[in-house]
Amino acid sequence: IIDEIALPVNNILTENYPNPFNLKTTIKYSLPGSMKVDLKIYDISGREIVTLIDGIQSPGEHTVEWNGTNSAGQQVASGIYLYQLKTNNGFVITRKLILLK
Repeated sequence: IIDEIALPVNNILTENYPNPFNLKTTIKYSLPGSMKVDLKIYDISGREIVTLIDGIQSPGEHTVEWNGTNSAGQQVASGIYLYQLKTNNGFVITRKLILLK
């Protein structure tokens, strides 16, 4: 008997959990095939805060955590932030998260 792993049919980006968050939040996404993935955090003005993922990812479910720091490793202020997933097959989706301290 061979167990088959069901791969997603479409790209999926779920809501982060917890949201709002204090220390860290988890972002989950799923890919139907191997592809280049770009996952970034932006402030509400659209300025890039940090890149969480930038590279080829395998098909299936993926999880990444964000601890509320920028690309220099400094804590960012409380507020509303956006996280955006882009793939090389043209998929782009943006969601909102809230950091509370």
